[in-house]
Amino acid sequence: MSERGPATAASHDSSPESPSAPTAEAPLTAARRTGLLVTFILGGLTALPPLSMDMYLPALPQVTDVLNSPAATIQLTLTACLAGMALGQLVIGPMSDKWGRRRPLLIGMAVYVLATAICALAPTAELLIAFRLIQGLAGAAAIVIARAVVRDLYDGVEMARFFSTLMLISGAAPIIAPLIGGQVLRVADWRGVFVVLTVVGTVLTLMVWRGLGETLPPERRHTGGVGSALRTMRGLLGDRVFAGYTLTGGFAFAVLFSYISASPFVIQEIYGASPQAFSLLFGLNSVGLILVGQINGKLLVGRVRLDKVLAVGLGTITAAAVALLLMSTGVFGEVGLTPIAAALFVLMSAMGVVLPNTNAQALMRTPHAAGSASALLGTSSFLVGAIASPLVGIAGEDTAVPMALVQLVCALLAVGAFLGLCRPWQTASAE
Repeated sequence: MSERGPATAASHDSSPESPSAPTAEAPLTAARRTGLLVTFILGGLTALPPLSMDMYLPALPQVTDVLNSPAATIQLTLTACLAGMALGQLVIGPMSDKWGRRRPLLIGMAVYVLATAICALAPTAELLIAFRLIQGLAGAAAIVIARAVVRDLYDGVEMARFFSTLMLISGAAPIIAPLIGGQVLRVADWRGVFVVLTVVGTVLTLMVWRGLGETLPPERRHTGGVGSALRTMRGLLGDRVFAGYTLTGGFAFAVLFSYISASPFVIQEIYGASPQAFSLLFGLNSVGLILVGQINGKLLVGRVRLDKVLAVGLGTITAAAVALLLMSTGVFGEVGLTPIAAALFVLMSAMGVVLPNTNAQALMRTPHAAGSASALLGTSSFLVGAIASPLVGIAGEDTAVPMALVQLVCALLAVGAFLGLCRPWQTASAE
């Protein structure tokens, strides 16, 4: 792999103009940057994946009973949504580089709303899995285009800070979503969760239509077809450092999604917590993620090298995963919910520095193909997460060992990718 940025590898597919070159766009860009509504919309788009999955988490045991399916099958409804979001980004990212950000986003959101409404009516687990896949494919537009828009408008340290700001908004989704899901289950069954998601998707689609303008001017769009997009992605993956940050973020996300997929069964079935108590614990962990993300954006970015912060975050996640594995295998004897919850809180909080900094470091190298780069970042994360999801339930619902083991393996792989491909000491030496 090349050690240079991928600009030369894919420059024939992009506009020759630098993202900062067009002076005519400067006033419009400044207006977009300062718009609170645009920030809120981008936060909402980034929040759509956790809304789609976390609001549904308290209902997983109920879905298992109502649809008369084993837990491993119902967990595939999470896997299908995640896989759809992964594959959808791979298509929609390059589309947004060619046609602009606005049109693919609106189409994707409209399909998302329709698929979510059908999920609410699904009579069988198989049909629910199928439309969760479609929901994920369409919802991918929100994820990949939100990141690409941030890359259109920001660079360098400012981009890293803005990603941390987005975490303040999108990080609230994992807090609110399970709480809403738990309350919905008081007055309706699991189908009511999808009704609420349909309403949320409709409101967000209207906000995009009314409040988010085009951020990629025609002169900066790619003109090629599928072949051009594939060459661009090949050029991006040929950059060793970009590939390293992509894999680091992907494996870290797998740690996070292992927790998301397994925690409803671990917390509720093994430790006997109610859906409402699970929602509160899940929300507390998300508060930790938000607080650490804000410390990252407000205090660390610009003062401490991003790679140093990222290294500390990866080390913390690995240590928390080791603690969870030791507790779940009985090394410390019989442990209650409190120590498990504490380790999960530490693990989730560390994500507040790992996820925004891997995204920022990777996208800094790709100003010429933000949509394709965003697609590769998202696809790798969601595909690895989709593979990790069914593994956490492989030993049934009575043990937390698979969750802890998957988390530790993925954490070690993230550390390996960071050290082996990103080689942060070389960057520090060059600086």
